[in-house]
Amino acid sequence: MTAVSTDRRDLGSRLADLGRTLVSPRGAVFLLLIVLLVAITVLNPSFAEPSQFIRFIQRVAPIAIVAIGQYFVIVGGEFDLSMGSVVTAQVVIAGNLIGQDEAKSLPVLALMLAFGALIGLVNGLIVSFLKVPSFIVTLGMMLALLGGTLYWTGGAATGNPADGFREIGRGGIRGIPVIDILPWSVLVLAVVLAVAIWFSKRPFGRTIIALGDNPTTARFAGARSWWVKTSTFMISSLSATIAGVLLVGYAGVHPSVGRGYEFIAITAVVLGGVVLGGGRGWVVAAAAGAFALEALFTLLNFAGVPSTYRDAVQGAIIIIAVAYSATTFRARRRGKGIDPAPAASTTIPDASAEASDAASGGSPGTATQTSPDTATQTSPAPAEERDAEASARPASIPSTSRADNETKGGS
Repeated sequence: MTAVSTDRRDLGSRLADLGRTLVSPRGAVFLLLIVLLVAITVLNPSFAEPSQFIRFIQRVAPIAIVAIGQYFVIVGGEFDLSMGSVVTAQVVIAGNLIGQDEAKSLPVLALMLAFGALIGLVNGLIVSFLKVPSFIVTLGMMLALLGGTLYWTGGAATGNPADGFREIGRGGIRGIPVIDILPWSVLVLAVVLAVAIWFSKRPFGRTIIALGDNPTTARFAGARSWWVKTSTFMISSLSATIAGVLLVGYAGVHPSVGRGYEFIAITAVVLGGVVLGGGRGWVVAAAAGAFALEALFTLLNFAGVPSTYRDAVQGAIIIIAVAYSATTFRARRRGKGIDPAPAASTTIPDASAEASDAASGGSPGTATQTSPDTATQTSPAPAEERDAEASARPASIPSTSRADNETKGGS
């Protein structure tokens, strides 16, 4: 009887944990995605067919890949507004340099990856060393790339890459039972997501989260903040490059192909519960945010809502998601309460003892513990000497640990 009641309590606690996860900022996106998919299926039952659903994933793949790249920048405490222009530039590069010569596909693809990494490197170095806000740096890069692309193409669709290169975005493995075709885009998305999950769990990935949470603490811990920050921008630009390769397949070569992708990526990341300002987030939830966003637009399309409302809906999602995330984290912080501070010692530690404690790993500002016998043997110093000693001693560095630290990082 006791074992049965224990099992019931364990099941109840697991269900309660699942419920709390589903209503948390990074878990709510999965619940929202399920609701949206069910609503779409009600309005259009053919959407639930395996072949149609796999096409939906193929359509979302470039958006999800861009969102994964944007995740690393945002969780590191920055923004990247140049992703859309990088997508556009890469599409135009592929269309005009490859042409109908399939032998150029691999060299041009290598050039595109190098160009994407260079854009991220420039963004990261300017942000890290010149201390220019990432919002301004990437906004300027976005306009520069867009201007260069328009100058190159004259504002019109130019170039037509070889069919072999376009197969990456629109082709796949055919003859698969049930789904008929497994698009290459879906496989590329699966690989990118798997690599992103693996990278997030590595020490370098955790350093990115630590840098977004508290840059000062990360630097004191020995992290090369300039390289970590620059790497996030390089990851973002490379993900935009991969998305551009996929978009060449079915979107064609046009200067407006990637326009707005930066805001779509930010919306998807925020919808996935990633905190603007960095330090908290989950890459899987960011990718799920891209699926939820596209599912919402698909639902609005089936419901007959004009596509002109798309930007308005996107803006409302950002505001609501950020407000919900902030409210939830504040509620958790209040619920945990503040740990009571230890009682202060009756004696003031000297500077050498405090420096020794700091070097041995003790927290700054912690009073030196003295035994009762020592306290009775030490005579109190005059008030003037105590005041002079207190004013000469530098102030201790306040602790910056957060009460809800366990909500950061992966699941």
